[in-house]
Amino acid sequence: MAGTGDFAEILDGDVYKYYSDGEWKKSSSGKTVAIINPTTRKTQYKVQACSQAEVNKVMESAKSAQKAWARTPLWKRAELLHKAAAILKEHKAPIAECLVKEIAKPAKDAVSEVVRSGDLVSYTAEEGVRILGEGKFLVSDSFPGNERTKYCLTSKIPLGVILAIPPFNYPVNLAVSKIGPALIAGNSLVLKPPTQGAVSCLHMVHCFHLAGFPKGLISCVTGKGSEIGDFLTMHPGVNCISFTGGDTGIAISKKAGMIPLQMELGGKDACIVLEDADLDLVAANIIKGGFSYSGQRCTAIKVVLVMESVADALVEKVNARVAKLRVGPPEDDCDITPVVTESSANFIEGLVMDAKEKGATFCQEYKRDGNLIWPLLLDNVRPDMRIAWEEPFGPILPVIRINSVEEGIHHCNASNFGLQGCVFTKDINKAVLISDAMETGTVQINSAPARGPDHFPFQGLKDSGIGSQGITNSINMMTKVKSTVINLPSPSYSMG
Repeated sequence: MAGTGDFAEILDGDVYKYYSDGEWKKSSSGKTVAIINPTTRKTQYKVQACSQAEVNKVMESAKSAQKAWARTPLWKRAELLHKAAAILKEHKAPIAECLVKEIAKPAKDAVSEVVRSGDLVSYTAEEGVRILGEGKFLVSDSFPGNERTKYCLTSKIPLGVILAIPPFNYPVNLAVSKIGPALIAGNSLVLKPPTQGAVSCLHMVHCFHLAGFPKGLISCVTGKGSEIGDFLTMHPGVNCISFTGGDTGIAISKKAGMIPLQMELGGKDACIVLEDADLDLVAANIIKGGFSYSGQRCTAIKVVLVMESVADALVEKVNARVAKLRVGPPEDDCDITPVVTESSANFIEGLVMDAKEKGATFCQEYKRDGNLIWPLLLDNVRPDMRIAWEEPFGPILPVIRINSVEEGIHHCNASNFGLQGCVFTKDINKAVLISDAMETGTVQINSAPARGPDHFPFQGLKDSGIGSQGITNSINMMTKVKSTVINLPSPSYSMG
């Protein structure tokens, strides 16, 4: 169980400690932050509310530990990451329990997230050894006007202290997607977990502690964003920020200063359905892409743009599948579980009411009980409805009927988001042309949007983000190039 056995030391009474300088600590603030169970809407856990002074100490420790870690051989860094991955997978049950209670993730999906996270850490260790084990050798006479009098050796070196801020919906997986690349590249890392998902993150961090990483190299500070959020993101000790979340990322990017940023900030992923599409395949992917984890995914299908001639048939097939979705608590492995907070549920309801007032067709009765919202397909949605453009992050999916491919592409590209999209057609030539025209970081052909496998590049355009994720890209992003130039007294040519 969470907070027991190997995890007993991270809990003090009914409050979870924060992690700093290789130790689990209570905050001197004497304050705590409550974590509300989305299903019961009652306090499930409490975590420390760290102070700005404690953040300063964490940053000092991280800076000191990073200097020594950068001198640690690559194989040793990889060895510790493999060890952490094994411990993480070994303790999948208590961490999954936290995910179920903190963010109402269905039980099976919670276990899968932890296992996937262990696999990600192991893959990162292997990829890091390959990427960072190679450099470049350049010679000067390849550029006009130069003799071969200079040899340039380049390598990748760490940035320093990485600040990692994952979101509530995948707090473990999206935390290790930042932790793994940072550590293999020789950086130290400070983790600021989301409030909903903080206890899952603390259990995950303890797995790295048990693996034997040096003191101060990894820290995890919990607390209120209003008190330590800006203090963390604007801290002079931070050399890079990797953030996954929503609009907060835009504010962070404006305040962060001249440091590298890796941002993924949500999407309004469009599903364009052509007349020749396999409608059974489309319907199955709309259910998977639009309603899994109650639609609380950045890569969820958030608007269906379907050709008018096949719209009736597609809506009928999707409705038949919606009727089979199980609605209820995450402990029962239901398909649709409560959304993460009451404010999220209220926001979703606002979008639904707006669509109702403006004449959308409700394919199901709108139903809500607390944070639990039943799946709803909205047909005949028009561009003047909020749901056509805003990201609901819930089990509500709008269908817009289109009369041409160009109309679908135009709607997709008119969005301020540009994370992913998908197109369904049996004509691969059309699919590629549409993919090229869609202003999104990724386009899936004949499948729902998805982040992963975790070594695939993952990036957004426009307000959906800055930079690219995926294991390889994250390692490269968390390093910088260092050059050493050897100047020879006279030109030198091999075998010359």
